[in-house]
Amino acid sequence: MSSGIVFHAVAALAYAVLAASLWRRLAGADGIEHAGRVARVCLLGALFLQGVALYETIFGGTYLFIGWALALSAAVWLGMVIFWLESLLVRIDGLLLVLLPAAAFVCALAGAFPQGQVVPHANNSWLRVHLIIALVAYGLMTVAALQAMLMALLDRHLHRPVEATGQASLMGKVLDVQPPLLMQERLLFRIIGIGFAVLTLTVCTGSIASYILSHRVLPFDHKTVFTLLSWVTFGVLLLGRYRKGWRGRVALRWTLSGFALLLLSYTGSRFVLEVLLHRG
Repeated sequence: MSSGIVFHAVAALAYAVLAASLWRRLAGADGIEHAGRVARVCLLGALFLQGVALYETIFGGTYLFIGWALALSAAVWLGMVIFWLESLLVRIDGLLLVLLPAAAFVCALAGAFPQGQVVPHANNSWLRVHLIIALVAYGLMTVAALQAMLMALLDRHLHRPVEATGQASLMGKVLDVQPPLLMQERLLFRIIGIGFAVLTLTVCTGSIASYILSHRVLPFDHKTVFTLLSWVTFGVLLLGRYRKGWRGRVALRWTLSGFALLLLSYTGSRFVLEVLLHRG
């Protein structure tokens, strides 16, 4: 068993324990208006464990190794790091109720499905830069997609009439402790704006690396097509936000559509090859 699998398993356990403690606290009378310094330090520890797992697996040898579950784990890890940094400035502790179970699940997937492939031409500096920037872009857009889904649930919850009994369900309590929709919307577009800039760099560095290695600026394959479609989708979303003030459900639909295309550009295809077809 490789060290990457072990660290992913331990990170999944750490995320799960922290999530369980917050959910149990929510089910009680106290709530989780502020997760507290201890929870923040524990989250940092779990991020460290997952970071070690990713480093040992992807960069542990003299080569680069990547697979669909590893790409998803790296995206979620970078997203969680961004959330942790953002939480130092804005009180968004309620998002942990959604992010922690998601991080635990993704780490478990990375440990259960370690299949992947060695990246060819890994000694090429442009390719390494491209891969790192691409993972950052995936991480940013993953957080944006998770937040968009949470905002959709919160919007639906706010427009539902209050139950006559006055007894809120556990999911209702989760949504009640989330940051206000306007704050989440500002945070969402801030993340999408940065993510779009990084995604633009991904396309540029990918074109340079492709030209150096194969003398083709944009190879016509599924990765290029879905990445460009995702880039166009997020670009239209930001343009619509700037020119027409897009927000609410329209913005959420465009965000999730762009993320789905980005996910298909790598993770989806590798999942079919490595898991369903058992090919490397």
